[in-house]
Amino acid sequence: MLRYILQRLLQSAIVLFGVTVVVFLLLQLVPGDPVRLALGTRYDQATYEALRARSGLDQPLVVQYVQYLSHAVTGDLGVSFRTGQPVTTTVLDRLPATLSLAVTALALAMLVAFPLGVLSGIRRGSIVDHAARVFSQFGVSVPDFWMGIMGILLFTGVLGWLPPAGYVSLTEDPAGWATHVILPAATVGLVTASILTRFIRSAVLEVLAEDYIRTAEGKGLRRRVIVTRHVLRNAMIPVVTVIAVQLASLLGGVIVVEVLFAWPGLGRLTYDAVEARDYPILQGAVLFVAALFLLVNLLVDLLYARLDPRISIR
Repeated sequence: MLRYILQRLLQSAIVLFGVTVVVFLLLQLVPGDPVRLALGTRYDQATYEALRARSGLDQPLVVQYVQYLSHAVTGDLGVSFRTGQPVTTTVLDRLPATLSLAVTALALAMLVAFPLGVLSGIRRGSIVDHAARVFSQFGVSVPDFWMGIMGILLFTGVLGWLPPAGYVSLTEDPAGWATHVILPAATVGLVTASILTRFIRSAVLEVLAEDYIRTAEGKGLRRRVIVTRHVLRNAMIPVVTVIAVQLASLLGGVIVVEVLFAWPGLGRLTYDAVEARDYPILQGAVLFVAALFLLVNLLVDLLYARLDPRISIR
């Protein structure tokens, strides 16, 4: 297993190298001078030239990339054009907000999707099945920003139960964090639950059609035993992949929802960086998200071996 992990880490390093090349080249095509935009009304020629030299933008593109890559290997992703703060520190400071939102949203989604998807699969054609399919179609069809706006109008404007936006740290005020996170987490979680419900239903139906399920039924095993011991474990293998992809996407930052609810996570950071042409922040955020995707995929592959003894990792 150690050899497999080392191989995957090497492959991940190659992928991250490709990400840095693509992002660096694409940013060169974006119109506008990022240093000029960062200075705004504080612009003067001396400050402008100093900031360009400090950022290395006065060098040829090849030299800029080599310098960026050499520093990135050591964890130095540069400094923000807007704030002058280190990119690595800025991204890591935003991570707790995104992490709390992503985990809460995924937990809510799984609480809804697992019972609904399993019941829909084992009771195909029933009222529960039709309701699950309607819910799933609704969740993937309606834009998340619209659901967020409706949530704010209902729970803030009409009922007055929850704040419309903002963020409170979980470690500083757990109750305040809970009241602020529930609306954005429910908005994101509804979409995620809809996707998971579809995949869980499909996975359960596929397993129920296998020969060993019919054999178990022929032996007279109770339906509950068949579902808990055979159906769920085998159906979870493809579902784990979907959960991992959704988690990685949430950790990457849900831009629209974070902007709507003024949630200071990676999504909001990326949005602000694009708007201000803050290239170091944008490069750092994209590289960090890519690393999260690769890490989650590695953990999923390792989890496969635990769920299915037929899968060996060498």
